Amino acid sequence: MSDLNSPFMRMLITRIRAEDSFGAWENKQDAALLSEYIVTKEERRAIPIIGDPDPEIIDRIDYFYQAVALAIEEKSGQMAVPILKLNHEGFGRLFVIVGRLVVLAKSMRDVHRFGFEDMAALNQEGCRAVDNAIKIIKQFPDAAAA
Repeated sequence: MSDLNSPFMRMLITRIRAEDSFGAWENKQDAALLSEYIVTKEERRAIPIIGDPDPEIIDRIDYFYQAVALAIEEKSGQMAVPILKLNHEGFGRLFVIVGRLVVLAKSMRDVHRFGFEDMAALNQEGCRAVDNAIKIIKQFPDAAAA
């Protein structure tokens, strides 16, 4: 079962809802908003191995890591900034920086296939990224505060 009340999931839902400036998703359930992140094994197999990501997928990735950064901020009390740089083929790098400290660094590839098997996997990956970042901040507090 996924925990829609985890700091990460709350931030992701809030971040997605922030894009709804006209209220079209006001009555949409949180789980329905997050359904875009679910890509089953069968769906993933149907996606070509080589492909260019469309803007919606890039936005989805961006929202995911913005939610990670927001949850890091909530837990640490320090500003976290996600930096995502992708080329047109879906390859690139992702960093989350707190102060002068890189708390998350990830190589991105095949982003056109970005997604999670279920809500629990989505929550687990987001929470793991947040928890690992918090450990790094605690390990290097001076760099995080700089």
